[in-house]
Amino acid sequence: MAVPAQLHSIIFSFILLLLSLFDNSLSQPQTPSPAPAPPPPFDSCNGIFLSYNYTGGHAIPPTDPTNQAYRFESTLTVLNNGRHELKSWKAFVGFQHQELLVSASNAVLADGSSFPAEVGNGTVLAGFPISDLKSAVETAGDRAQMEVRVGLVGTQFGVAAPDVPMPLNISLVNNGYSCLNATNQGNNVMHVCCIQDDINSDSNNGVNDEFLARQEGDLVIMYDVIRAYTDNYWAQVSISIHNPLGRLDKWQLSFDWMREEFIYAMRGAYPYVVDTTDCIFGRQGQHYKEMDFSQVLNCERRPTIVDLPPTRANDSILGRIPFCCRNGTILPPLMDPSKSISSFNMQVYKMPPDLNRTESVPPQNWKINGTLNPEYECGSPIRVTPSQFPDPSGLPSATASIASWQVVCSITQSKQAVPRCCVSYSAFFNDSAIPCNTCACGCNSNPSQTCSATEPALLLRPNALLIPFENRTAEQLSWADIKRRSVPNPLPCGDNCGVSINWHLLSDHKDGWTARITLFNWGDSSFEDWFAAVQLDKAVPGFEEVYTFNGSKLLGSNNTLFMQGRPGLNYLLAETDGAKPKKDPRVPGTQQSVISFKKKSTPGIEVAAGDGFPTKVLFNGEECALPTRLPSKAPMVSGRSSVFGFLTLALLLLMQ
Repeated sequence: MAVPAQLHSIIFSFILLLLSLFDNSLSQPQTPSPAPAPPPPFDSCNGIFLSYNYTGGHAIPPTDPTNQAYRFESTLTVLNNGRHELKSWKAFVGFQHQELLVSASNAVLADGSSFPAEVGNGTVLAGFPISDLKSAVETAGDRAQMEVRVGLVGTQFGVAAPDVPMPLNISLVNNGYSCLNATNQGNNVMHVCCIQDDINSDSNNGVNDEFLARQEGDLVIMYDVIRAYTDNYWAQVSISIHNPLGRLDKWQLSFDWMREEFIYAMRGAYPYVVDTTDCIFGRQGQHYKEMDFSQVLNCERRPTIVDLPPTRANDSILGRIPFCCRNGTILPPLMDPSKSISSFNMQVYKMPPDLNRTESVPPQNWKINGTLNPEYECGSPIRVTPSQFPDPSGLPSATASIASWQVVCSITQSKQAVPRCCVSYSAFFNDSAIPCNTCACGCNSNPSQTCSATEPALLLRPNALLIPFENRTAEQLSWADIKRRSVPNPLPCGDNCGVSINWHLLSDHKDGWTARITLFNWGDSSFEDWFAAVQLDKAVPGFEEVYTFNGSKLLGSNNTLFMQGRPGLNYLLAETDGAKPKKDPRVPGTQQSVISFKKKSTPGIEVAAGDGFPTKVLFNGEECALPTRLPSKAPMVSGRSSVFGFLTLALLLLMQ
């Protein structure tokens, strides 16, 4: 059939239009294809890659226009792109918005704190239960073994949308790594790459040893599994002091069980509270249906453990553990190496899915403290080589633990810490003693108190230092009147310290000088095996002798003296009633000694101008509060009055 001429014309026109469009497309400049996306930041990191990703948040009650609280949710990622395994990873997050961290998945706080925790000045997170990150080399690039993601949930203050409460920085804390400057990606992601300082790529084909090296610290806790069964194990816990000025009295140890464990039995120590409530009404009671929970010692998630008294050392049920049962006293090794360690055993029952003898998980968030001792901050447990113990049968062999973890603790001084001892100054050239500072060891916050917490302490006759503060009012007013000094109203509050130390500059002559140190115990408990350490920045090279105590230069230091009581004089007794309790004030327990120095080794020393006074004083490891001023060479009432006052103090002490 013939095609009509009109249809022919339409088809021809359509073809011409297509050709025209094709020709125009060729003549138009071509739009370049988009460049390939840059590789992810972690691809260019040949070390440990850390990223912090803020994922969201919102305002939470109560409403406070001046300091509103907001929930925040973030993810911290730690990825091992290096050649070697990363053991016991620890990462710092520089929080800066008054954050309160409520929870963290796959991590714990490295300082031993429990959630919720204030982290507004930054915090270190440690991996748990995944503490080690394999390398790509040993896993064929398996990200599940190379990476950990920590979900963070908490509260921050003052940063509202669209602003984002990002940390100041992030970094890896593990020794041997250096981190570059953190980089921001957008407004909600921060990342950083940390490189191993010294990489020996051929040392072991990228595979590190199985355990971390044991570390040094002021105090070390060992958690050794010594017997293991399907559903329970026995652990030996050892606490040892390594710092020459460290100490614990009546120690209390606490930690967190992370997998619903509970303590069935103990030897050498005991729970502060015997409580099985959480087991009976919890999953433990459902699983161990036939167990007699009246025999269980403690089911708290965070138990507190205390030492036993010496009378239990040979108890067939609770005692007979080496280094146990010393009433919680651990001395520095400088005083007695055999008393610088404390130990106990405990039987721990486990819960599913950990019911096999190879599965033992150490507790986390360790804390230890004493009565009048330094504060200790403890890190997370790290897996170390199995400990070895002498064979109990006496054979010349050693028995290794099944598994061992080490917890390293450091002496720390927090800004909020309140001292528990204080120092007063006096000198032969001034008849007034400078007492301990007002509220040196804290003050009652009760607004109804009738004393001033801000007025400086009033100067005293030296013999008034023997009188309890509550009985000093008449002495304070009398001495102020004699010295014609004004008296504030209300009078200054006391120092509120259980122990005070007087440092008296006794003499200063051409070839040498002497000082007298006096310890006062105002508490209800005596101190056995006490020690004191005095730091004198310029005088110690000239140290000659301590006459009543055992004293020496602290090993490894050129500015500190270490003193302890001699045998028979190693007790600083508690405060006691006066001779006539209804009339006389109570009397503190005291110890006193004179210390002599030569000037030959310290040329240019200005004893009276300040070099003869301590710059730091410690009692049983606790740093004591120092006065804010030194005795001056002001005119005295009379030389006879001064000598009489100081002799009276010395004679009264000798009569104790």
